[in-house]
Formats: sequence, C-alpha cells, structure tokens
Amino acid sequence: MADDGDGRLRTEGSGDGGLGGGGAGGPAAGALLLNVGLLALALLAAYRLYLCWGTRSGPGGAARHSQAAALPRMKRRDFSLEQLREFDGARDPRILLAVNGKVFDVTKGSKFYGPDGPYGIFAGRDASRGLATFCLDKDALRDEYDDLSDLNAVQMESVREWEMQFKEKYDYVGRLLKPGEEPSEYTDEEDTKDHTKQE
Repeated sequence: MADDGDGRLRTEGSGDGGLGGGGAGGPAAGALLLNVGLLALALLAAYRLYLCWGTRSGPGGAARHSQAAALPRMKRRDFSLEQLREFDGARDPRILLAVNGKVFDVTKGSKFYGPDGPYGIFAGRDASRGLATFCLDKDALRDEYDDLSDLNAVQMESVREWEMQFKEKYDYVGRLLKPGEEPSEYTDEEDTKDHTKQE
C-alpha cells in the first residue's frame, strides 16, 4: 500500500483510486451491461419489423399465401374489366392485373399486389394509368375501359417499360378486352408454347 498524496491509500496494481477490489461497476460489468442492452434493442427492433412486415397479410395470411402458391398455372383467356375485377386476391386467391391491354398473373407477388400490399390497389384492375403517372390513388383507376389516349409520350413509354417488366417476371394470361370486343379462342398448344417461352 502506498499513500497517493491525497491521504488515500492505494494498493499497487490497483487503478481504482484506492477503493481496492475493483468493485461491482468495473469495466467488464459495464461492457456486459452494454452488450445486454444492445441485444435487447436489436431483439425489439426485429420484433417490431416482424409485426410490421411478417404479419402484413393479416389473419390467415400465411394460409392465403400457401393457397396461392399451390394454384395451377392459369390457362390463356381474355378478360373484360368486370371479369378481371374478380381476381383481386380478396375474393379469389389468384391476383391478376392489366398493363397496356395485357393481363398478367401476379399471384406470386402477392406481398406487393395482394389486398394489404403496397400496390394492392391495382389487383384485379387495369394498372396502366397508375403506373404511367406513378399514382397509387383510386383516381388513377378507371371503372370503364381506358384507352390511355390522353397520356403524353413519356407516360406511354413508362407504360411500355412496365409492360416489359411484367412480361419478364409474371405469367401473361391474356388480353384486356375493349368494350364489345370478342375474346380470342386459345388452343392448348398456344397456351403451352407461350408459357414455355416465358420460362
């Protein structure tokens, strides 16, 4: 023991100012407490993300997703707007949407296009105008056939780019019919050839 000049005794090798013994609040205990605190924050953040994204599809969401994944590939056919609306992911587990007169099966993207997804507004609808104008409001959707004739050149180019992206990622299942237009009759050979070409 030695006197440090302030009247306190200090043991050799002890850097605790003469308190001796290292105490309960030493550097190792502080580091451990900090690590436990950081772990608790990380777990809380992970739990909050799970609540936000993991349960996004609501009650029965996992069952709905597995049911959609088990659906057979849709046969080629054409759709009127009324027929397309049936495939919104709420009434039927299959989700279809139209872009530039072409109908795509986006069921495998149900996290995006399902009822609770960020683009769910487009499910069962013609999404062309909303995609062209980057608008996710109901105002971008028309209840009647939309010929897109009032869109400018930049917006029409955007629609064509979206159409190409959907062709690459999702199954093309048919055309969106104009009022009074008759649906095409597709043979099984055309249907198989088209689906094989996309894979």
